[in-house]
Amino acid sequence: MKFDRAPLGWNSWDCYGAAVDEKTVRANAEFMAKNLKQYGWEYIVVDIQWSEPTAKNHEYHPFADLVMDEYGRLMPAVNRFPSAADGRGFATLAEYIHSLGLKFGIHIMRGIPRQAVTKNVPILGTNLTARQIAKTDSICHWNTDMYGVDPKKGGKAYYDSIFKLYAQWGVDFIKCDDICRELPHEEEELVALSEALKGCGRDMVLSLSPGAALPEKAELYKEVANMWRITDDFWDNWDQLYDMFGRCRTWCIHTSAGNYPDCDMLPIGPLRQDYNKDDWTKFSEDEQITMMTLWSIFRAPMMIGGEMTGFDDFTMRLLTNADLLDMQKYARHAHPVWQKEIDGVEHILWTAMDARGGQFIAVFNTGEADSDLTIDLADAEVGEVTCAKNIWSGESLSVNNCLSVKLKKHGAAAFRLN
Repeated sequence: MKFDRAPLGWNSWDCYGAAVDEKTVRANAEFMAKNLKQYGWEYIVVDIQWSEPTAKNHEYHPFADLVMDEYGRLMPAVNRFPSAADGRGFATLAEYIHSLGLKFGIHIMRGIPRQAVTKNVPILGTNLTARQIAKTDSICHWNTDMYGVDPKKGGKAYYDSIFKLYAQWGVDFIKCDDICRELPHEEEELVALSEALKGCGRDMVLSLSPGAALPEKAELYKEVANMWRITDDFWDNWDQLYDMFGRCRTWCIHTSAGNYPDCDMLPIGPLRQDYNKDDWTKFSEDEQITMMTLWSIFRAPMMIGGEMTGFDDFTMRLLTNADLLDMQKYARHAHPVWQKEIDGVEHILWTAMDARGGQFIAVFNTGEADSDLTIDLADAEVGEVTCAKNIWSGESLSVNNCLSVKLKKHGAAAFRLN
């Protein structure tokens, strides 16, 4: 599946961990349809362990009983997703989200449920059983739900069976976990999974987690998937955000239509709602502007992590800035220009071409004091330009070979030049 814009959406992990329920998913979908869809936000993704009836928060219950059908395919827990009753799975919820003009996604783990192997269930459409295809020495080290499968022993047939089911449900987006960094030893399983998805008869985005992705496997990621995580779980602290500049520097050369290095969720607004309804992002407003600016000029996928129905005005301005979202859509060949101290404060300059013509630049204050600097546009190899638009303020400026910028500590500014 090829598309020229990295996906924009919402994922339930940051605010509900393993415990999101149907009522919450529907409420967030309704909020997106009413307030964000017109800006390009469109995916609603149910994250991990939707088949676990007793999930309460971000913690996993070791060896929990999962809901599955007679072929070892996980099904939504009906106590959390009532519309899944009578074997309907996620079909009814997906249909509702589609009726809002949005797209529906789910999280899956690599492999086959361990309980399917214990029960030795048949694999749909084959003479194989779960024990015959399972790799019982291939396990996730942070979750006990699954064993890997061996493509040499018919493991692809299991992936064919689950993607056939997801196509019937109307799934548009698959976030597959425990696979992105599990290379090269699980490479054959990744290829088999990708082939099963591509052969299921329905277009689905394939997103690989967790990171950090392996740069030496970049061409494989491009071949098999649409998104791949370049970091482990990203949360609301400055050290992780600062670290992302280096990761984006490594991966910026690998972005192309349909292939997007993934910086993980946007931890904004109300977070960790399964622990405390009053929890809020620990990022400052300037740090959130830096995050949104870097993700956008880098052309990264953007998945909202917060409980959308609790967003304040500032958070909404982050997500409805049409000029910023245009940069995320139209930035091409993005790369850092320099990283250096100016008057004792570290700054980083990025540039990207605008697919419509013109150029983007973004400057970041990654130091510990406010700053006032002048950017020489020759540094960014900018051609003849006469005006610039400040993407965050909307102000139009006359340009004469340089731009003067005031930045807060951990803040950013971005401009479209033409």
